[in-house]
Amino acid sequence: MQFANQVLTDIAGNLRPVQECGTTNCLTMVRRGVVAWLPRVVLLLVVLCCMVSVLYMLACTPRGENQRFPFSRVNSPTGKDEYQAILQEREEHHWDYVNSLKRQIAELKDELQERSEQLKSMQGNNGDSLGVGIDWGNLEKPQKALLQFLHAQIEKAEVHTGMKLSTEYAAVPFESFTLQKVYQLEMGLTRHPEEKPVRRDKRDELAEAIELGLETLKTWPSNSNTKHRAYSSSDFTEGLQRTERDKGTLYDLIFKGDKKYEFKRIVLFRPFGPIIKVRTENLNLGQTLINLIVPLAKRVSKFRQFMENFRKMGIQQDGRIHLTVVYFGKEQISEVKGILENTSKSANFRNYTFIQLNEEFSRGKGLDVGARFWKGSNVVLFFCDVDIYFTAEFLNTCRLNTQPGKKVFYPVLFSQYNPNLIYGHHDFVPPLEQQLVIKKETGFWRDFGFGMTCQYRSDYINIGGFDIDIKGWGGEDVHLYRKYLHSNLIVVRTPVRGLFHLWHEKHCLDELSPEQYKMCIQSKAMNEASHGQLGMLVFQKEIEAHHYKQKANKKKT
Repeated sequence: MQFANQVLTDIAGNLRPVQECGTTNCLTMVRRGVVAWLPRVVLLLVVLCCMVSVLYMLACTPRGENQRFPFSRVNSPTGKDEYQAILQEREEHHWDYVNSLKRQIAELKDELQERSEQLKSMQGNNGDSLGVGIDWGNLEKPQKALLQFLHAQIEKAEVHTGMKLSTEYAAVPFESFTLQKVYQLEMGLTRHPEEKPVRRDKRDELAEAIELGLETLKTWPSNSNTKHRAYSSSDFTEGLQRTERDKGTLYDLIFKGDKKYEFKRIVLFRPFGPIIKVRTENLNLGQTLINLIVPLAKRVSKFRQFMENFRKMGIQQDGRIHLTVVYFGKEQISEVKGILENTSKSANFRNYTFIQLNEEFSRGKGLDVGARFWKGSNVVLFFCDVDIYFTAEFLNTCRLNTQPGKKVFYPVLFSQYNPNLIYGHHDFVPPLEQQLVIKKETGFWRDFGFGMTCQYRSDYINIGGFDIDIKGWGGEDVHLYRKYLHSNLIVVRTPVRGLFHLWHEKHCLDELSPEQYKMCIQSKAMNEASHGQLGMLVFQKEIEAHHYKQKANKKKT
C-alpha cells in the first residue's frame, strides 16, 4: 500500500507544474509526466491482479472432511490431490452403475430364453401348436396370454380353411421359393420376377423357416423301427410364403420323402412373434393322377408342339397323367387325331380321351365337358391351353397344392414375349428350351390371367363349374376363380417356375362382345415386349437419325 501511495504522490507532483506553464511548455511537461508514471501504474495493476487471484483460489478450494480451510500443511494433501480423489470416487460410482445395468440385462435375457424354451416344450409335449389340450389353468398369466394371442392369430389367418372374399383383388397371393431363388409378383420397374433374396431380413426369414422344417424332420414320428435318415437343406424342394399384414406369415414347406414319390409337408406360421409349428403331413403322390384337359379348335401346328412337350414331361418324366382333348368342329380333326395316335404308338401311351363337339368354340364349355366326362375316382384336373409349356416339376407342384374339400391351385405362369423382338438383334432365334428363361427382358408374370388351374374334380363339380353360356375367348376363367374365392376353400395363388405361356400372335375377332374384345386387346399389348424393348421400337426413327448425324460428323472431321 505504501508503494501505491508513493505512485499517487509522484503523479500529483508532476501535475503541479502543468498548471503554471504555458501552452507549448505544458504539453512537453505532460508527455514527460506520463512517461514517468505510466510504468508505475502498470506495476500497480499487476500487483492488484495477483492479490485477487490468490483470494479467488483460497475461496474456491474445497474443504476437507473436517471443513478445514485448504492451506497446505505438513502431511496434508494438496488441492490437486483432492480433485483427483473426487474424480476417482465418481468414476467408481459410474462403473458400479454400468455393472448393475449389465447384470439386469443378463437376467432379462435368461428369463426370455427360459420363457421361449417353456413355450417350445409345451408345443412339443402337447403335440398341438395351436394350444388345444393345454391346461390353461396351470399356466402363469404371461404364458397363458401369449399362447392365447398365438392361437387367435392362427385362427384369424387363412391356414386351416379359406375365407370368403368379395372380389378377385382381395386375394393375397403367395410367393414361391427354393433354396436359391424367390419367385414374386410385385416387381415394379427395378425388381425381377425371379431373383435371389437380396435383402438380409428376407434371406434370414426364409432360412429360419427351412431350418425349423429340418429340425422338425429330425423328430418326425415313425411307424417302423428303422432309424431316421439324416435330412439336409438339399431335401427341401420348394415352398410357399404369404404375409397377411394384420396376422402374420404362413410358410408351406415341401421336403423329399423316403421314396421316389413321397414328400413331407411342414406348415409354419409366424404371428409377428415367435415362429410356431402348425401342422405336419406325410404326402405320397405316387398314385395321384392328373387329368390334363385341353379345349381345341384347329391350330394343328400349336397342338403338335404341345404334344412334343406333353410326351417329354407328362409321359416320359412324370408318368401319372391322363390327357383329355375336347375338339370343336370338324375342320383339321383328322390331323389332330393323327398326332394323338402317333404319340400313343411311339410312347406306348393309352391314357387319353378325345371328345368332339360340333359347335362354336367355347373354352369354358370344352373344359366343363372334359371334367364331367371323367368316370373314374376323384382326380386332379389341370385346365390347360394348347400354347402352354409345362415341366414335370410343375405337375408335382400341381399335386402338392390341391386337396379335395380344402385347397385349389391357381398358378401364375410366366408369359413369353415375342421372340422376334427379343432376339431381333441376334443372328438367329434360339431353340424353345433356351428361350424359357425367367428374366425381365424375356417375359412377365401373367397375373391378370386365371385360365390355368388345378383342382380336384369333386371341388369343381361342387362349386358349379364354368359358366357355359360364355362364348368365345375370355371371361369364363375369372368367373370360376370368383366362385372359389367366395367359398371356404383355400385358393393358392403364386408364381411358378415350371409353367410358361408361349408367345403367339393374337387375333381379336369382331364377334367378341365389347368387354371380351377389350380384354383381348389388353392381353395382346402385354405380350409383345418389355417397356424398354417397346421404347426402342417407338423411338427407332430418333435412334436412326442420331446414328446418321454421328456418321456425318465423323466424315467432316
